[in-house]
Amino acid sequence: MESGEGTKRNPLKRTFEQFISSSIPVPQSSSMDCDDESHQVKGLYELAMARNVVAVSKAGVAKMVALMMIKQIGEALVDSNGDKKLIAFLTPTVDLVHKQHKEIKSHTNLRVEAYFGARGVDGWDADAWAKEINDHDVLIMTPQIFLNSLRKGYMSLERLRFIVLDECHQTTGNHPYALIMKEFYHQSKRRPKVFGMTAFPENKKDSEDRLRELESLLDSQLYGVDNTIQVDHYIAEERMICRFYDRPQPLDPVTRAELESLELKFDAVLLNCQNSCDGVEQEKCQSLRDRLARNHEKILFCLDNLGTVCAHEVVKGRIEKVCEVQNECRVYNGCVTQYRAYLREVLSVIERSSAAARQQSSKLHSLLEYLKSLRRDTEAHCIIFVERSMTAKVIARVVKKIPDFSHFNISYLTESNEASAVGISPTSEIGVSESYYGNKASILFRTYASKKRAHPFKCSSVICFDLPKTSGEYNQSRQRTFGEDPLYITFIERGNVESLNQISHIIQKEDSMSHTAAAGDLGDSRVKDLATDINLEYVVESTGASVTIGSSISLVHRYCQKLGGKTQSIQMPKFETLNDGWMLRTKLTLPRNAAFETIIGPEAHESKLSKQLVCLEACKKLHTMGALDDHLVPSMKVLPKINSNSIVKGLASAPGSTKRKELHGSVSVRLMSGTWRDKLDTAVFYAYKMHFVCNIAQQKFSSFVLLLETKLDDDVGNVDVELYLLSKFVKASIFYCGQVYLDVEKVAQAKCFQELLFNGLFGKMFVKSSGVRQLLFQSEESLWDPSNMYLLLPVETTDKASDGDLTINWTAIQSCVSTVEFLKNNALLNTRNANEVGSSPSIIPSDSGVAELNDSQVIHLANRSVPLDDLKEMVVVAIHTGRIYTILKVVADSSSESQFDGDATRYPTFATYYREKYGIALKYPGQPVLLLKQSHNSHNLLVDFRDEGMSLKTEPGSVKGQNRKPQQHAHMPPELLVGTDLRTDISKSMYLLPSLMHRLESLMLASQLREEISRHAGHFNVSSSLILEALTTQRCCENFSMERLELLGDSVLKYAVTCHLFLKNPKSHEGHLSSQRSRIVCNASLHKFGTGRKLQEYIRDCPFDPRRWTAPGQLSIWPTPCNHELDTKEVPLDERFFSEDTTLTIGKTCDKGHRWMGSKTISDCVEALLGAYFVGGGLVAAIGFMKWLGIEGEFDPSLIHDSIKAASLYSYAPKAEEIATLEAKLGYDFTTKGLLLEAITHESISGLHVGHSYERLEFLGDAVLDILITRYLYDNHGNLDPGELTDLRSASVNNDNFAIVAVRHKFHPHLLFSSSSLQVEISAFIELVSQLSGNVLAPDTKGPKVLGDLVESIAGAVLVDSKLDLDRVWKVFEPILSPIVTPDKLELPPSRELIELCDSLGYFVKQQFTTNEGVVHADLKLQLEDRLLEGQGSGPTRKAAKGMAALQLLKKLESTGISSSSKLNNGDKDNASGESITEPSISAPKQDKPFELQPETSSAAASDSCKTNIPVLPPINMRKGGPRTALYDVCRKEQWPMPAFQTTEKSFRTAIKLGDTMGFNSYKSQINLVIPGFDKIEVTGEERADKKSSFDSAALTMLLELERRGKIAIGVAK
Repeated sequence: MESGEGTKRNPLKRTFEQFISSSIPVPQSSSMDCDDESHQVKGLYELAMARNVVAVSKAGVAKMVALMMIKQIGEALVDSNGDKKLIAFLTPTVDLVHKQHKEIKSHTNLRVEAYFGARGVDGWDADAWAKEINDHDVLIMTPQIFLNSLRKGYMSLERLRFIVLDECHQTTGNHPYALIMKEFYHQSKRRPKVFGMTAFPENKKDSEDRLRELESLLDSQLYGVDNTIQVDHYIAEERMICRFYDRPQPLDPVTRAELESLELKFDAVLLNCQNSCDGVEQEKCQSLRDRLARNHEKILFCLDNLGTVCAHEVVKGRIEKVCEVQNECRVYNGCVTQYRAYLREVLSVIERSSAAARQQSSKLHSLLEYLKSLRRDTEAHCIIFVERSMTAKVIARVVKKIPDFSHFNISYLTESNEASAVGISPTSEIGVSESYYGNKASILFRTYASKKRAHPFKCSSVICFDLPKTSGEYNQSRQRTFGEDPLYITFIERGNVESLNQISHIIQKEDSMSHTAAAGDLGDSRVKDLATDINLEYVVESTGASVTIGSSISLVHRYCQKLGGKTQSIQMPKFETLNDGWMLRTKLTLPRNAAFETIIGPEAHESKLSKQLVCLEACKKLHTMGALDDHLVPSMKVLPKINSNSIVKGLASAPGSTKRKELHGSVSVRLMSGTWRDKLDTAVFYAYKMHFVCNIAQQKFSSFVLLLETKLDDDVGNVDVELYLLSKFVKASIFYCGQVYLDVEKVAQAKCFQELLFNGLFGKMFVKSSGVRQLLFQSEESLWDPSNMYLLLPVETTDKASDGDLTINWTAIQSCVSTVEFLKNNALLNTRNANEVGSSPSIIPSDSGVAELNDSQVIHLANRSVPLDDLKEMVVVAIHTGRIYTILKVVADSSSESQFDGDATRYPTFATYYREKYGIALKYPGQPVLLLKQSHNSHNLLVDFRDEGMSLKTEPGSVKGQNRKPQQHAHMPPELLVGTDLRTDISKSMYLLPSLMHRLESLMLASQLREEISRHAGHFNVSSSLILEALTTQRCCENFSMERLELLGDSVLKYAVTCHLFLKNPKSHEGHLSSQRSRIVCNASLHKFGTGRKLQEYIRDCPFDPRRWTAPGQLSIWPTPCNHELDTKEVPLDERFFSEDTTLTIGKTCDKGHRWMGSKTISDCVEALLGAYFVGGGLVAAIGFMKWLGIEGEFDPSLIHDSIKAASLYSYAPKAEEIATLEAKLGYDFTTKGLLLEAITHESISGLHVGHSYERLEFLGDAVLDILITRYLYDNHGNLDPGELTDLRSASVNNDNFAIVAVRHKFHPHLLFSSSSLQVEISAFIELVSQLSGNVLAPDTKGPKVLGDLVESIAGAVLVDSKLDLDRVWKVFEPILSPIVTPDKLELPPSRELIELCDSLGYFVKQQFTTNEGVVHADLKLQLEDRLLEGQGSGPTRKAAKGMAALQLLKKLESTGISSSSKLNNGDKDNASGESITEPSISAPKQDKPFELQPETSSAAASDSCKTNIPVLPPINMRKGGPRTALYDVCRKEQWPMPAFQTTEKSFRTAIKLGDTMGFNSYKSQINLVIPGFDKIEVTGEERADKKSSFDSAALTMLLELERRGKIAIGVAK
């Protein structure tokens, strides 16, 4: 001991008189002699400076001595060698840490600091602690923090000169005080001085033995302060008084029965609410039920013990508290409403019983009477001790409301963390102290349960309202008596002998212990030796950090928790006890991503010791492997850092997640640009002919030529594209035709052609400039952007698609030039205000040279006169609107004076209409009007809407195959039309060009990305169409998307990374390799790699919108201004552009190319591109692409050789026959037999000092079989959609399937293992497989993982032995895995099949789970129109139980004629809603969400149920989709079948206004809803301008009708 054991006085130590004069001033008392006042302090101080002491005293004395010692010792903290020493003050709670820090800092000049968990000390490293030690003299902390710092080697007891232990009576068992002394103090050669402080040990039967044990552990001697000697007025001899009260009167049985009934009733209601939700909301509802039960118990306690007045206050407080609860979940809000209703009904019951019952119990009445006696004492301070927190709170509330106590400060102090229910604050000890002393008269209610060393409140009276039950509680209450004449009052029930005996026994025990401590031999400095068992420990010599068998388990747990990271679930170690005769050994299994996975510990007689020993061995191994650093702190390898800009504060979703949305830009297509716009000489173009062939031979389309300044790649410029029209399709063939040279005049004519037709057909010919209507061609602003410069010109007709002759149709082009010139020359007509009617000039010039009007075979157009026979299919331009039409025929017996086909009431004739609307007087009103085919917006022709494509736009529940839109025709006087030499074959082709050019632009984009990749990774034979497929999401609604390639790329990425890690890390365990692989292939990492190469700018993520497509020379009439506050097309990876807002529109670009995109889409694109490179160029190309991204995946041949060489060292001779037999079954002879030996060796053998097991090969084989099976499915099922392909892979690549393969091919007898439990599991599975007809197990059955692992490890061994030859591995395993499941043989899991079936039929499934003795029970309910079906199942997990219940429910459905094969054969549904596809934005709610269903026995019963349990809807969101969502929610909750929509459409020649929208079409939807057991309701909504709005109108009408019929209630918006 550093202090030594001699009696020689330290020369640096001052005398007590000198020290006390400069120490804390001791308040003087006029009633006591000064010598007596300081006697105790002086004696204790001198003894403590001479030896280690545990001071057993009341509050004040020991703390004063500790402070004096800190001040004294603190003056000499530097020893003779110049080494700095420290003082440690340990106290059990954070509150006391703060308090002692304040006290020591204010009374000494030492550098003092406090340490507690909130400062993050648990994460500090050695440097952080070293700085704290160097910068401070006194360290105040909790004992656990001190223990942790010692164990990690951050601090050493040899650095300490003095250590103070507050509340040291807790030094027992595994308390940190005891562990500090056992593990470090008693093992140390240079021990610091120890000073312990305690009142009296609590709850110990053998008190004297307990005191002696305390002396041994603390290496100290007990010193008891003589109770008869007083120190100032801190400790005073109190007068003890007993107040008696009558036994409480029993509660009225009727009232009790009412309260019990209410509790049962509302608990049942809350249980129903709890069953109607899941996850976090279900836990919240359970918490509310627990609160209801606790409140019920508290209310009964108050009624039984305190009276109705206190019960009334309790309920009122709870009501006030629950009013503050708010939650977004409708179900939970309903629970809160029911809970509030319960409290109000209870309050009503209590108020009714108050008249008959006594409002105050005798005990409470006695207390109030005593407190009234203190009314005249203006400085009275009283502390009232109670047993329960609730008692303190409610009596404080009652007392506060009594006028007689208005001058008192009323407060309470309890252990409860619950917010105050009585409205009194503060509840913290510091706050109560300030409040208590801040008033002249105070009453404090507090509990015994508090472990806080509360401030020694000055009080004149201590009242034990509830008797103390232990010596600790008695001592705690007595220590609060201070002053000259304090009172100690106990309340005792009259005639209760047991209570009298209890308090008497405690008082006698306390006095006995005080005398025992005080009678110690102070002259004997010897302390008996402590027998320690800390011989089994592991110490790091470099730092002194240590772990013992006692702390090894907790260290292993901390290591496993660190493996989970910040966002993953906490991982735990697993322990398995192995019986070895009379001895036990424990097998420890760490998580898969640990440095190693399993270890078997030494033998032991006891299970606990065996567990400790294996953990100690694991800690040693973890430190040796570097998983624990030299301070025995888990040393995790840092994850690959995601771009810091992609991590957003406030967003719960990570990069690459579905929930997260990101704003990104779009890359420009370089091949579309040109520099020839302002050239003054000949321009050179690369020509690509576009030839169109319709499946209807009579339909002719003119060929066009695309002229570009840059040559396209062959696989871009020579493609075929199918374009789908409503009743036909057109095959577009594009091929290269050489170079074309155009002079300046030809370029100008070509530009004029393009401007006229694209603006006339898809845009507008007139624009407003400064409020004046003006011809587009007269605008000074150029319509040609250098970034979008190409020409699309008509070609002379030829029937041969491959005809290389290219003859541009200059006749048609020049006709367009003439038309433009005519329009320019007649600009006066076109610039008139549309509402101005003036001189009414004629249109035909006087010198036009037309035939006489009486010539019936000639029609006068605006610019020419044309024979009747030449009019049909002529393309014309309206002089007053600039719109382009095609003439269908001349309407016989008509003229401009005929009845107008629009608003005839306002405009009786055509002549009237044009005169009043446009100010035009017709020169030839007698001419017949022409029937014209109107131009229209172009459509997305890349999507086939004729068959299954129609359902892509069908609303859930709507009827498919509606009537086709009627063609839009118009009637117009001929003289308003400018004739051209164009025919319909050219105009029809023009409607094909937007979609075709979009496809070409997309291919150019893919080619551009391919070129970018090739510059860094080398050229690979990957087609641009394949890359385009990888860049296209399903949202584009085309006949290809990235999903199939993504599935393949996922397997390729997994395989490449697996092989790389396997070869590069030959010593790493499978779990560690899996962890590394997961970090590399996770979506967050792929997102980082993808955005690092700006792949997001290439992704196509929305359907082609032809309206927003513009050709060069075309003015966009559908602008989308950018509101993202960005000046550039590129969007930085900044948190401003990340969101989780579900209302954002995904994919739609603004005019700068910015669009919102799902973050996961980028990760998916990376995998899809990897799949594309694998398909196009094999594994070499895929690895080249990975290298371009920055993912390591190369295979070093030398590492393959090293892996084979290592396996060749395994001794396989004892198993040579076994290996030969297995090779025969495989049909493969291993070059390195050790690889096969490793593949069949289980870890239970490797634990018995065998140096290998199959885990690493299983890790490799998992990826090998994954890629082989996925490649096989991809190649052999090219027509399957991605979802079906995923299902096939899931059915083929899983542990159950591999386990069945292992049994059927008899691989399992060759498995080398040593585990009886594993043998039983395998045997049972073999029996099961022998009775199995197919390859699918029941939902409640799982194949042994070890058998699936065996197949995978053998595959890994074959791969290594063949030097990573995938084709060789597939040749071995294809017959083993056959038959591989096909689409017609695919069996979906029952749960999945049920969900898909019900989704297609529009039904909802309600599910409920219960757990009993570890078995999960599932109950599924499905409401049909005429019956309620129910299925039950059980299993070890929720998934297994749900699967069994779903299987039962499917069988019941099949018995009713409903099955997956024939969904609606016998159903009574009016629509084919099963063929519809739910829209992502307005989707029907998920069917697997559990909701409570009341079985319906009859219509009357259903009606009654509805009356009592009417669902209440929140106010309906009237935004688009809101009414539909509200209706879907009701159907889901009530388990009504999905409603069916049927829509009728009307078309109009002129625009009509419906609501706030103008349009030429109106939609009206009818909706049908079947309510089981009630009726079928059919309503019709109002007309709307678009179909979805008509659905909303019908849904709203249905909701209002349901409310009218009393089926629902709709809330009113505030």
